[in-house]
Amino acid sequence: MNQETWRAVVPQYSNFDDAINQFPNLPFVDFIELQPRLNRTLSTFVSLTRFNPLLVINSPDNVFYRSLMVELLRNRTDMAVEKTESINMTSLLGSYTADELGNITVSTQGLLEKANNGYIVISVNLLLANPASWQHLKAALMGDYVSPVNSNPARQAKEIPSNRYNVKLIVMGDRSQIADLEYVEPDLYHNLALYTEIEQDLLLDETTIEQYLGYLRWITDTYKLPTLTSKAIHRLMIAGARFTEDQGYMPADIQWYLSIFEESALSVENNQFTYEDFDQTIANRYYRQAYLPQRALSDILNGQVIIETDGECVGQVNGLTVVDVAGHPESYGEPARISCVIHFGDGDISDVERKAELGGNLHAKGMMIMQAFVSSALQLDEPLPYSASVVFEQSYSEVDGDSATLAELCSFVSALSEYPINQQIAVTGAVDQLGRVQAVGGLNEKIEGFYHVCKHQGLTGSQGVILPKSNLKHLALHTDVVESIQAGEFHIWSVETVDEAIPIIMGKPFRGDDETSVISKIAERIENFERHEHPQGIVERIKNWFV
Repeated sequence: MNQETWRAVVPQYSNFDDAINQFPNLPFVDFIELQPRLNRTLSTFVSLTRFNPLLVINSPDNVFYRSLMVELLRNRTDMAVEKTESINMTSLLGSYTADELGNITVSTQGLLEKANNGYIVISVNLLLANPASWQHLKAALMGDYVSPVNSNPARQAKEIPSNRYNVKLIVMGDRSQIADLEYVEPDLYHNLALYTEIEQDLLLDETTIEQYLGYLRWITDTYKLPTLTSKAIHRLMIAGARFTEDQGYMPADIQWYLSIFEESALSVENNQFTYEDFDQTIANRYYRQAYLPQRALSDILNGQVIIETDGECVGQVNGLTVVDVAGHPESYGEPARISCVIHFGDGDISDVERKAELGGNLHAKGMMIMQAFVSSALQLDEPLPYSASVVFEQSYSEVDGDSATLAELCSFVSALSEYPINQQIAVTGAVDQLGRVQAVGGLNEKIEGFYHVCKHQGLTGSQGVILPKSNLKHLALHTDVVESIQAGEFHIWSVETVDEAIPIIMGKPFRGDDETSVISKIAERIENFERHEHPQGIVERIKNWFV
């Protein structure tokens, strides 16, 4: 039921083979051709003469893209184009020195004068770090007079020089930096600035595949790199799907490609990249970054962290998490044991993470949605006579996000029904109030994290992961996991509803007329509780307290 083949977990691009086989003959597609919004905005910005002297570009904050922008502007205009990676009042406005009589003896050009009737390209961070410079720069952009800096304030010039400049400014940075600039300058987009973005991915389909391949040709030709074989392109596209976390999108980031190409070129033969060249580069990169994931795996294997990958257990399920560590370049997956215990109460579900102030708002939201769904499925006229306590075992840092909602729901209904959960299967997915299983992030890392634990503890042939069906398009798993799925050692089940997930992990239908269904079992327990715990009326029970 719902089991996926190995092909579903590997991006399939064979439908593009005709275009890929024509790769050496396809025309070049340069960076600006791949950026239609940026291209059109630059054309508008260059043509404007009176208003909007500033262009804000959401882009990676590094000198590579700023240098690329300088090149793009110089190809469009014969005006001056200046770029700076440092700024202060003197470098911006220039400086002068006066003698004892007040005559100016030395005058140094500033950035504004150098770029007069032209353009300046600068990082948003520089403006944020030098707010005083921004005020003078803004005045110059708006056509006001600004004066250079007096290098020797003890000697004043008889006439302080003052100039007006015709300059346009391009500031580049990421979204959070731009948000900070908006805080400094609330009227940023009111007759002052245009806005556009450098798009970091490209939708891949039959109409764009040749454009994408032409872009690869342009990169390898521009940076004097080996050419690509058809199989190498396939491997690169699989890596691209993993990077974008979507099989339907490819990266547009030049630096991402260059980092792979440059390292792969160290072992290339016959001036052609092969599948094996890229595969080895990706494996080497994973090895370099694998210390923390390997330590986490060691803690599980030596019993410091308890993760069971065999047998059954009531109220316990293997959830999947993604770990982000500051200073580490990549996130990695790690299974988490989620447990639920039931006791008599008023139907409340106690979120231990939240109470311990280790649970974020999104996690709390997921818990409340899960509780609402179960209550709705049981069709109760009054609150559950049971209360529950749900916790991420051996978790010592903040837990947030709703991706564990399906796993928490499984542990909850298992504890209520006393039906055990198969510990060979891990679960990830968000759930809405109607029981639909929704997409979550970090699927590749989550699956690989659980697979490595299963592999080292012993593959049984029945282990695997339940995930949202809508997440299948995000999968681009490492080769070892794909080979294990292909050999029938590890499995992927995709589900759209809770009703599909429960039978896989618990071996029982979630609801229906069957008396063995999970809902029926929970209803039976509630009925037995009411019959055995409250056989008398409230008056009789009060009397019995005093007997």
